[in-house]
Amino acid sequence: MIKLYTDGAAKGNPGNGGYGTVLLFGKHRKELSQGFRMTTNNRMELLAVIAGLEVLKTNEHPITIYSDSKYVVDAINKGWLKGWVKKNFKDKKNVDLWKRFLPLQKKFNLTFKWVKGHAGNIENERCDELAVEAAKGSTLLIDRGFEHGKGIN
Repeated sequence: MIKLYTDGAAKGNPGNGGYGTVLLFGKHRKELSQGFRMTTNNRMELLAVIAGLEVLKTNEHPITIYSDSKYVVDAINKGWLKGWVKKNFKDKKNVDLWKRFLPLQKKFNLTFKWVKGHAGNIENERCDELAVEAAKGSTLLIDRGFEHGKGIN
């Protein structure tokens, strides 16, 4: 089983933000992070999941995703995403990221588990550190889905 821990952060919400992801498989560990100049916390929470899944080279193993984001975990576990898809994401935010996630959801055997943030979970704390540091970085990317959706260039 692959374990994928994720976290996102945004200062100002919207503001500078970043995500952190830790992937664990046997003895292997991979850490990912990236910062953006203008984004939201929910976007970074979801992007952390997407980034982790996109680097995987196999879909032969089940994946458990641990996230402190109720937005992400509940969207999957409570079936909200299925309803959003049926309604073509009418009046929903982060449509670009959810549409990017959908093929990944079909490709992998995923289980989502919510973990309480800032509660001593070592890997979740590491993801938070990665996300916060990425948001402070000097090479912040443009979150085109957010900025273009808001008319910001």
